[in-house]
Amino acid sequence: MSEVDEIDHRLLRLLREDGRRTFSEMAERVGLSVAAVKRRVDRLRELGVITGFTVDIDYAKLGWGIEAFTELSYPGTTPVADIVRTAATVPEVQEVFTIAGDPDALIHVRVRDLGHLQQVIDRLRRAGDVTGTKTLLVLGSWTRDTGAPRRL
Repeated sequence: MSEVDEIDHRLLRLLREDGRRTFSEMAERVGLSVAAVKRRVDRLRELGVITGFTVDIDYAKLGWGIEAFTELSYPGTTPVADIVRTAATVPEVQEVFTIAGDPDALIHVRVRDLGHLQQVIDRLRRAGDVTGTKTLLVLGSWTRDTGAPRRL
């Protein structure tokens, strides 16, 4: 996308690190005026590059410290919409990724403890046409945008 230059990418990195960062602070970091930074951020929103602003939450402090990914397999005739709907009905599911190959979906879950994780997996196994699951427990993570380990 030729409309997005290196300064725009620097602004995006700054916003990913802290979505509440001020235009003034970003202007100082990229060597532009505050007005120029505001125009660029507004343009990135208009282009749909910036789709919103959010908050990072320390789920462990809320009692949801265990994170896992569960692979779900379905019969070959299962529509993608049914796969998404099956997982989306479970409140502990954070994200659903439909993927090519085997398995059919990868879901990201957050739970309180291992017993809770087992309950979620059991619920998923009973939902829809799930033919198999495999769960991977998250021990730690790293995010490219911030370069820092995420707290679990």
